[in-house]
Amino acid sequence: MSREWLRARQTKYVAYATTYILIILAVLVFANYLANRYNKSFDATANKQFTLSDQTAKAIHDLKQDVTIQYFDEPSHMQAGKDLLDRYANLSPKVHVQYIDAYKNPGLVKAANVTHTGTAIVELGSKQEEARSFDETGVTGALVRALKGGERTVCVVEGSGEHRVDDSSPEGLSDFQNSVQKDNYKVKSISLLQKAEVPSDCTVLVVAGPTGDYVQPEVDAIKKYVEAGGRALFMLDPPLKLGRKEISDNTSLDDLLAGWGITVDKDLLLDANPLSQLVGLDATVPLVTNYESQPIVSDLQGKATGFPLSRSLQIKNGDKTTVSRLFSTSNDSFATNNLSSAEIRIDPNKDKRGPFTLAAAATYNTGKPGAQGRFVVVGNSTWADNSFLRFNGNRNLMLNTMNWLSSDEDLISIRPKEPEDRRILLTRAQFLMLRSVSQFFLPLVVVLGGVMVWFRRR
Repeated sequence: MSREWLRARQTKYVAYATTYILIILAVLVFANYLANRYNKSFDATANKQFTLSDQTAKAIHDLKQDVTIQYFDEPSHMQAGKDLLDRYANLSPKVHVQYIDAYKNPGLVKAANVTHTGTAIVELGSKQEEARSFDETGVTGALVRALKGGERTVCVVEGSGEHRVDDSSPEGLSDFQNSVQKDNYKVKSISLLQKAEVPSDCTVLVVAGPTGDYVQPEVDAIKKYVEAGGRALFMLDPPLKLGRKEISDNTSLDDLLAGWGITVDKDLLLDANPLSQLVGLDATVPLVTNYESQPIVSDLQGKATGFPLSRSLQIKNGDKTTVSRLFSTSNDSFATNNLSSAEIRIDPNKDKRGPFTLAAAATYNTGKPGAQGRFVVVGNSTWADNSFLRFNGNRNLMLNTMNWLSSDEDLISIRPKEPEDRRILLTRAQFLMLRSVSQFFLPLVVVLGGVMVWFRRR
């Protein structure tokens, strides 16, 4: 009787089902054990939207002491904080995250001077910094401020037709200002005409595409600043003479740079690189995809940067300066000296063929330990204004330049990713076709298939 029971079909099915259930339970238990012991995740988004940037990873991996991040929020919203801050904790055992219920702990909220929920506070030793926004940019920014200490100020020169930081038009620098502020710099405008002296609190001086000539006292003030260990970014456009839009030669400023080893040529670069046409650019916008090994650009490999209406540079080391090329135009580029014609076109018989140096970085030996001057020269200013700063790698290049000039090389990297716009743009005809297929054709195919199956079975 017992053998017949063991051989029964129902008994076999029960045994099989029990075995399968036990195996599945064992797999689930083992998987949960691994999940609790090892916190791993996989980011399947196209631009790694949910992976912390290289800048954040560098800052955390170089930590010499423990950091505590306090997150204050209400319980129903706490998961949003964990989604971001747990990634920080997973990068290093030196990062400790505390999730604090703002309603149950009013004393801690008051002690941290927190005014609203969803706030993160970074503690490093005796230093406390509040994240200006609760995202990777804000939290990493607070960490950088705690690590570096002190304020860094970018001073933008005005008074000779330069791009302005308070200008939100395509030619303004309002996006530039917002970007460097998120990277923990203060930004202010200064005039060297009113007082020919660079303020002592300027970490980096920016000369952003002047259209008028600098007078000699202005140039002397810049020279004194850099040669005393100051840092400066020069963005100089070609001296075009196109009707109402004229850009002066700025001979005094050009002579200063030439004395430091960087000669700014009076030409206009035209680049017939086929890649430019693929991204909708014409020959007046040199497209750069290859970079030198200098720290400013070493992390930009694989990123494209664009420079509308540019001029070329010639570089050499000076008596006290060491000059490095950052990047050049392609082999398909030309330089024309015709700067007054409204019709811009390449003439292979007259124009000089490239590649040409577009940007260079240099150091100035002051003779004093720890007081090295630094400056960067770019033969174009439009690449950093509102019309072009968001183009591919331009923003990263600009922030990398600021970091190198302010001696924050350890922060040079690709910044946190902006949300990617992946909309599909359709013409009206394409939209009508898509709607017809999805609303009428596909349902009709399903209905006809059902009718045919019914008819065959009948």
